[in-house]
Amino acid sequence: MAQTIASVPEKTQSTRNTRTGLIFLGVALGMLGLGYAAVPLYRIFCQVTGIDGTTQRASAAQASEVKATGNRISVRFDGNVATGLPWSFHPMQTTSNVMIGEKALAKYEARNNSAREITGTAVFNVSPVQAGKYFNKIECFCFTEQTLKPGEDVEMPVIYYVDPAILEDPDTKDIQQITLSYSFYESDRL
Repeated sequence: MAQTIASVPEKTQSTRNTRTGLIFLGVALGMLGLGYAAVPLYRIFCQVTGIDGTTQRASAAQASEVKATGNRISVRFDGNVATGLPWSFHPMQTTSNVMIGEKALAKYEARNNSAREITGTAVFNVSPVQAGKYFNKIECFCFTEQTLKPGEDVEMPVIYYVDPAILEDPDTKDIQQITLSYSFYESDRL
């Protein structure tokens, strides 16, 4: 009879150990999943809120509903290339004085200075960062990867507008200049 009583707690202990092990395995897998999901979730969060100078993406239909205010704001353009990417990349115009709510066009120029075809990806931000949620891009070379052949020189347009709501936000209503900055990286190295 003593053997029967002793064997019951061993089975219960084994069951508890298995259950605890499965719980920890589930937690570890959940943490791994969250680790992989963190980057896309953060990107979505930044796009929705405009945090970290993340701009908004707007359709042509959305842009047509926006009314120009008559107020103007200066937009400064900046372009950089990551170390090791043999491209030249710069804005064709360094500043533009645009009407808030009106569509505007900016052009950048890129040149592949190497003897091989290279695909690049543009990473962008807006400063001051509070203006990010009001800077809307309708079309942009940054939406897709760009492939340049050896020695190829291309113009890269950006169609954008500044949302009139920027004038109503206490954190942004006094902003006089927005800087739109792009950095190109080789796609294979990201």
